[in-house]
Amino acid sequence: MFYGNSFGKTLDLLHRNMDVAVLRRSVISNNIANADTPNFKRSEINFEAELKRALDSEKPTGRLKAALTDPKHIPFHRSTDYRTVKPKKILDYLTQSDNNGNNVDLEEEMMAQLQNQLRYEIMTRSVANQFSQVNTVLR
Repeated sequence: MFYGNSFGKTLDLLHRNMDVAVLRRSVISNNIANADTPNFKRSEINFEAELKRALDSEKPTGRLKAALTDPKHIPFHRSTDYRTVKPKKILDYLTQSDNNGNNVDLEEEMMAQLQNQLRYEIMTRSVANQFSQVNTVLR
């Protein structure tokens, strides 16, 4: 309904980030629940860096444009649609904090949970603000 304009893109980005925040909450909760499990490896969600890369690829580069005169030519710049970016769950095998092989740091996980909750609240306020602006325009 709103696609093709900045309002629609903003709402879509907020929606995707809110979905990732819900997924991240689940992953962090799982990490906290398994803090005492021997050989448990913590997980995290990778999304924001890939989304930024996709959004940056949509911007004009300002470089010389390569002429592709043959379908077999390799393009110099390929833009990535931000809607194709999916969150990835990554296991952290590199760190070890306990002698039992578990690498969950409860303080870090609690801080990550708090940051995630604050981000989610900011995004919900942003969505409400977007609709409030539309409501104001329609009056």
